Amino acid sequence: MKPTLIDLNDYVRTGEGANGASYDHRTDPNIMLKMYMRNFEAAEKELELAQKVYAMGIPTPEPGDLVTDGSRMGIRFRRLPGKRSYSRACGDEPERAEEYAKEFAQLCKKLHAIHVDTTQFESVKVRLYQLLEKNPFFTAEQKKSIHDFIAAAPDTDYALHGDMQFSNGIFIEENGVRKPYFIDLGDFSYGYYMFDIGMVYLCCCLNDEQWTLEQYHMTNATAARFWDAFAQEYFGPDADMQQIMKEVKIYAGLKTLIIERDTHCPMPQFRAMLEGTIY
Repeated sequence: MKPTLIDLNDYVRTGEGANGASYDHRTDPNIMLKMYMRNFEAAEKELELAQKVYAMGIPTPEPGDLVTDGSRMGIRFRRLPGKRSYSRACGDEPERAEEYAKEFAQLCKKLHAIHVDTTQFESVKVRLYQLLEKNPFFTAEQKKSIHDFIAAAPDTDYALHGDMQFSNGIFIEENGVRKPYFIDLGDFSYGYYMFDIGMVYLCCCLNDEQWTLEQYHMTNATAARFWDAFAQEYFGPDADMQQIMKEVKIYAGLKTLIIERDTHCPMPQFRAMLEGTIY
């Protein structure tokens, strides 16, 4: 893809994440922009995936084109006016955390029921094998144990978001009805649903208070309530939560492969979920 040259002065910055920043167009209310802080290839990859996911009918903002301001790469999307993430909504209205958690759980369940064309998308296992091979922080013995665990996970062709943070679920309200969408699809893949659920648990239960406040706009207590309501809604009231949690924590620990890719440093609070379990 050849990027379109833009003037970033035509946009106003509206937010920032670990890998980039978001902007709204100053004069066109239908355009929003995601600019990557680094990793030019990631922008093109995310656009390709977003186009495929949108074509499947999965709820996500309509992707536009690849752009550059001369030093960074980005993607333009159709803007959803008044959008809020589920994390921001919980931060603004912590008394409604359980309501938002149940809605997000239903959105995730619908995604995880979609079969994908495996010739068009990558297996989550292949993605994690690549990250594991490049990771400089695990020992060779640890890598073998992690590889063996990933290989033994169930093989399915169900859709996975790949970075299932509650900030990557958003919604708009139309005539009093909330319409949910997924964003940030750069790690979209297919496979066993627990690879996604582990990230939900990690975001809700494994960060320190300051990080949760800065990134997710809520306290750890609210995030923990979100997880409890999410898990009950996703797995059902009759699920053996004690057994499920043993599995969830391991998959949460595996997500350190993605986070260490982005932070370039080991993340002991997430690795702790792997110690004594798969190595």
